[in-house]
Amino acid sequence: MAEFLLDLSNAARSYLDILDKKPFRQVTSKMLDLMKNPYPNDSIQLKGQKRKLHRVDIGEHRIVYEVVGNVVMIAKIDKRNDGTVYKL
Repeated sequence: MAEFLLDLSNAARSYLDILDKKPFRQVTSKMLDLMKNPYPNDSIQLKGQKRKLHRVDIGEHRIVYEVVGNVVMIAKIDKRNDGTVYKL
């Protein structure tokens, strides 16, 4: 199985910059997992979006992403209880 490439939006990069060590490791580990399997069992496709976005949970954080060809494009990373995670 071929690995996928990873592309982070500016918003995702900015969010990673403010994370503490433990959540940073958890989130980046999940992103690396998405490179191997962009549609894991815990991935959910978001409804009501123009793009085919998915999300995965990592502790109190969510990663919103889409797969385009062989690239996993990370659109946003945010806290799950924060309603802004879906505002792209």
